[in-house]
Amino acid sequence: MDTNFEIFLAIAPGLETVLLAETLQAGFSGAKQTPGGVTFTGNWHDVWRANLTLRTATRVLARIGGFRAFHLAQLDKRARKFPWGDVLRADQPIRVEVTTNKKSKIYHAGAAKQRIETAIKETLGAEISAEAGICLKLRIDDNNCMFSVDTTGESLHKRGHKVAVNKAPMRETLAAGFLHDMGYDGSQAVLDPMCGSGTFILEAAEMASGLLPGRTRNFAFENLTTFDQAAFRQLKDHNPVQPDARFFGSDRDQGAVQMSQKNAERAGLGDCTQFKMCAVSDLQRPDCAPGIVIVNPPYGTRIGNKKLLFGLYGALGKTLKERFSGWRVGIVTSDAGLAKATGLQFAKEGKPIPNGGLKVKLFQTAELP
Repeated sequence: MDTNFEIFLAIAPGLETVLLAETLQAGFSGAKQTPGGVTFTGNWHDVWRANLTLRTATRVLARIGGFRAFHLAQLDKRARKFPWGDVLRADQPIRVEVTTNKKSKIYHAGAAKQRIETAIKETLGAEISAEAGICLKLRIDDNNCMFSVDTTGESLHKRGHKVAVNKAPMRETLAAGFLHDMGYDGSQAVLDPMCGSGTFILEAAEMASGLLPGRTRNFAFENLTTFDQAAFRQLKDHNPVQPDARFFGSDRDQGAVQMSQKNAERAGLGDCTQFKMCAVSDLQRPDCAPGIVIVNPPYGTRIGNKKLLFGLYGALGKTLKERFSGWRVGIVTSDAGLAKATGLQFAKEGKPIPNGGLKVKLFQTAELP
């Protein structure tokens, strides 16, 4: 349990700096940014804690060891000597994924995959299955073979307590990343005037309440030999607090409002969240200190007629300028022209982030005059 190894935290490209800040703030010392994520050195307790507590990471990989191999026979021989049983269980099916490149003499990923599967099956006795919940990843780069275990299972954006979603939902990990990027620290009020299934509001309220994002879900690491149920139960023993801030969601669709309310109640956030049916032109400023407005409007690609959306964005900008003095605004969209249609002055334009086959950016204002 105390043996240290490299741990890789994956995130959507473009949000690595946000994940690094969250990782360091969570006490994972020595964390470093790398393309597509963050790495640090830790043990299995750190793997559990990262999966359980980090909001912006999408996956946690444990790099369990490796060796050099210059041809398939050598890969086969060394794979049969690898201590698979130190991490993998014989009674749990395993899925193997291999990536390689032309810098390595072993460049045929399919052949390498077959050798690793056979070695595991014949030395550990585990079943190999394409549907297995445990995924072993082999990366061959410059003849170095590195094995990693996906300790997460289903992506971390699946928190486990949100069952109702709308047509084009914002992933929870991405919503948390945008909130972090806006400097949200749990003390500010947050409002989403096109709340959909409530993702921004629920993430903000959970952060303010100190609720662990992975508190109600299962993880792949629970089926590894390294798992300690009692120690993990103790790690999950975490008392939330009643937040001082309030969280407001609205939508012109009554179905979306009901969906958000159900999700909030299921997450234990019914007391600090408020959802109502409201068009953006009828939106009123809440009776509280200025906070953050964050919204993911339709882009016209999957939802809505793009030509008609310019009017919607214009109405949103007009309402915010007239009624939300002192608030900061963040708008997530794939189209800079739509963001410009709000008439808001953006102080910061974020990096393009992949979201559902599109590249979206977070456009941020300073405090509205």
